[in-house]
Amino acid sequence: MSNAKGQGKRVLRGAMALTAAALLAGCASSGATQERHPDDPWEGFNRKMFAFNDVLDRYALKPVARGYRFITPDPVETGVGNFFSNLGEPRTVLNSLLQGKPRNASVATARFLINTTVGVAGLWDVASRMEVTGQEEDFGQTLGVWGWDESRYLVLPLFGPSTVRDTGGLPADMYAYPTAYIEDDKTRLGLTALRFVDKRAGLLDQEALIQGDRYSFVRDAWLQQRRFEVSDGELGDDPFASDDFDFDDGDFDDAFAD
Repeated sequence: MSNAKGQGKRVLRGAMALTAAALLAGCASSGATQERHPDDPWEGFNRKMFAFNDVLDRYALKPVARGYRFITPDPVETGVGNFFSNLGEPRTVLNSLLQGKPRNASVATARFLINTTVGVAGLWDVASRMEVTGQEEDFGQTLGVWGWDESRYLVLPLFGPSTVRDTGGLPADMYAYPTAYIEDDKTRLGLTALRFVDKRAGLLDQEALIQGDRYSFVRDAWLQQRRFEVSDGELGDDPFASDDFDFDDGDFDDAFAD
């Protein structure tokens, strides 16, 4: 699960993957055709969707995210990130139970109760300070645990990198998120928009990590991180947890700037 700083070190470690997964990484480079990736048979379509997402990001979401960061004090931005992270705990509880992980489900339950009460609706991540931490789980991971090990890579409009398996899990994840049950349309849509903008703002500093053919870089990083998550680390160490990927101290530039 994420901790308090910028929606947690896990988000920072997985920034290369989540840059596109959440919010629209850069368009594909125009270099020579590379050898086809075995998990990406739809590369032609995916690259076009990647470029489409980049246009949306450059001219819509990214400027808003920059403005949000500029006018929002750091403690407030951290609190907003904590709030939305806390709302994801029920989804982790559900998927942990579906995967046969009662301990992780109990940890997620404890986190939600502690942060919702002592942490004032999740604005403060008190649970992490108490060292009550576990692993985030979603329905895509649940499908992987149930036997859908590998799946074709797929770039979705707005959402970015995914697979056929993870795309199939999106509806369940959406309905497992509490804001889906807010009846007032303006409130529900407003919170959803704020969640996207806050997440995009949290990724502004990590974009300089993307080098070379950005499409291939993001795809490979995302797939590697996703396999690590589905296997709970059984495939080896977290590929983004080494000292080579210290995201806390870097002074990153805008990787998507022309």
